Amino acid sequence: MVQDAPAETVRAPAKDGSGGFMRAVRALDIDLRLLGMIGALLIIWLVFDLVTGGRFLTPRNLFNLSVQTASVAVMATGMVFVIVTRHIDLSVGSLLGFLGMIMGTLQLHYLPGLVGHGHWSIWIVTILAGVGAGALIGAAQGYVIGYLAVPAFIVTLGGLLVWRGAAWWVTGGQTVAPLDPTFSLLGGGAAGTLGATWSWALAAAAATGGLLLQYISRRRKAAHGFPVKPLWAEIAMSFIIVGVIVGLTAVMVAYPVPEAAARRILAARGEAIPEGPINMAHGIAIPVVILLVVALVMTVIARRTRFGRYVFATGGNPDAAELSGINTRLLTVKIFALMGALTAIAAVIASARLGAVGNDLGTLDELRVIAAAVIGGTALSGGIGTIYGAVLGALIMQSLQSGMAMVGVDAPLQSIVVGLVLVLAVLVDILYRRRTGA
Repeated sequence: MVQDAPAETVRAPAKDGSGGFMRAVRALDIDLRLLGMIGALLIIWLVFDLVTGGRFLTPRNLFNLSVQTASVAVMATGMVFVIVTRHIDLSVGSLLGFLGMIMGTLQLHYLPGLVGHGHWSIWIVTILAGVGAGALIGAAQGYVIGYLAVPAFIVTLGGLLVWRGAAWWVTGGQTVAPLDPTFSLLGGGAAGTLGATWSWALAAAAATGGLLLQYISRRRKAAHGFPVKPLWAEIAMSFIIVGVIVGLTAVMVAYPVPEAAARRILAARGEAIPEGPINMAHGIAIPVVILLVVALVMTVIARRTRFGRYVFATGGNPDAAELSGINTRLLTVKIFALMGALTAIAAVIASARLGAVGNDLGTLDELRVIAAAVIGGTALSGGIGTIYGAVLGALIMQSLQSGMAMVGVDAPLQSIVVGLVLVLAVLVDILYRRRTGA
């Protein structure tokens, strides 16, 4: 406990007249923008729940909300890197549609003739091919931007038109369906979930991992002489971490699978179907698991790798980064290649959720992705952004759209509201940075 002494000395509350809440926030070392986003999300949920008569905050709606958010949130994590380096990618929505068409055509028309209809490898080969194609396309766009010095706005605006047209060209405008059954599980639905047992197992692993990382971080800071949080703050953060994980898992497990769907799932698994009622819970959807893995990997890349440090250094000051020896051109290629690969993963989720690939897949997703990153605190001026912020931004966007749809707001008015929220979020972020000097 001796190690807590310097932390409490360093983090002693400033004599600025602030209340106990702000002192507690400082002690917990929580980002105020994160608190603001969480507060805004909770307000949105509560308002829509009141307006809809309690239909918004139900396990069923929150489950659907998590699945609908996944594909945009996956792309938003990559868009953080793009915007942090002072670029933009307007092609992700069209690229998602094109990659979805490639993967759909591959698993429907080509792979069955090579390995046999219903072969176990079809979904794996499809995903690998899609991610590879996405990375190559993204790298090609990054090469034009980085080495040929064509502005990213122009390159990706051209990509928006090219890949949307290419998606139509692949199949002549026809919808690709049905998709491989195993591939379709990656989109969620009654069968595409972990179920109650595996959901709680994942929650236990996540809670244990979070607490372990918190402990390791405290030990490292103390070992190197850095200030650490007071012990009460560490315990409070532990309760918050575990509480959030357990609460979200409980909500997902509380959503039961309909009787007919449960019988179909048991029949597909070859399990015995009981005569009485079947108690089967959805649990955490597979798209949400994919999103959590992507967000964790992207966070590690951003915070713990040389590539991540180069990204933020380049965004903060491109000239200084280049003079310090960073190959900013190659870095641009890598960033857009990563964006393309993440777009392919999002295409897997989006197409699998629908069970088919249509020509409108991914339409306007580029705007949703950029808005999610910006609402999540990624600065358009470069150098600042977080992965968790982008995921929260995507959830806020989808909550607004889903809530307005439940209320019966017309689609044009929904677009107006989302656009105003985007502008307001940027304005609030600018005012916050001016005030804090960030």
